[in-house]
Amino acid sequence: MAENPFARWMGGSPLWVLMRLLLLSLVVGVILSALGLDPMNIFTSLERLVRHLFSFGFDTIERLWRYVVLGAVIVIPLWLITRLASRGK
Repeated sequence: MAENPFARWMGGSPLWVLMRLLLLSLVVGVILSALGLDPMNIFTSLERLVRHLFSFGFDTIERLWRYVVLGAVIVIPLWLITRLASRGK
C-alpha cells in the first residue's frame, strides 16, 4: 500500500513520528536540564553553560562525554529501530 504524500513527508505514520519526537524530546530535555539549561530563558542558560564549561576545563569534557554516552544509550537504539523499521518499506 502506497503512503500518502503527507506521511512520506513526515517520515512515516504521523502518530509514530509524534511518538518518536516526544520520546526523543524527553531524553534531550532531561540531558539539557542536567546541564542546567532552562527552557524559559534558553539564551541566558546557554551563556551560563558556556561560562561553566570554560571554568571547569577538562573535567567538564569528561562530564559532557558521560552525558553523550548516557544519551547514546537511548538515541542509538531509537535510531537503529527507526532504520530497521524503515528498511521494510
